[in-house]
Amino acid sequence: MTFDPALAAALAEESVPAVAPDAVWIERVGPRQYAGFNGRGARVAIGSTEHDGRFTPGELLKLALVGCTGLSSDVAFARRLGPDYAARIDVTTVKNVEEERYTELVEKLEVDLSALEPDARDRLLAVVSRAIDASCTVGRTIKSGATVTLSVIDEATGETVAHSSEDGI
Repeated sequence: MTFDPALAAALAEESVPAVAPDAVWIERVGPRQYAGFNGRGARVAIGSTEHDGRFTPGELLKLALVGCTGLSSDVAFARRLGPDYAARIDVTTVKNVEEERYTELVEKLEVDLSALEPDARDRLLAVVSRAIDASCTVGRTIKSGATVTLSVIDEATGETVAHSSEDGI
């Protein structure tokens, strides 16, 4: 991995502008390299596959899905298995290369349920499934789709110079 001083500075910077806690944005730190931020002070390195130590946008999408599944199921699992239960959630994808999109995302949640009787295990899995269906915004968005809108703002004037929705600019 090569050292990128701009990325290092962006990720090491202590102060984050005063923004809403749920704000999310990225800033360019180099060619095909960005630093992602949220209003609570978290940072993530984003880049293309030729840059080590960074997540690609596709990897972040997959992490968002499994992260959402994990967080949505956490309370139910912790209640039945104890607060220190171990879990791992993997995601694999099927990609349509020509269309540059995923056609399928497959999650695999691994957790030790051996301490539960079969009936208790089945009830827990039903509760977990309902919790994920009800609370996982990322999974629900992927399943139902969402409109994506992009506005391009001229930083010098503040003027919106282009605006698009799914059809392109």
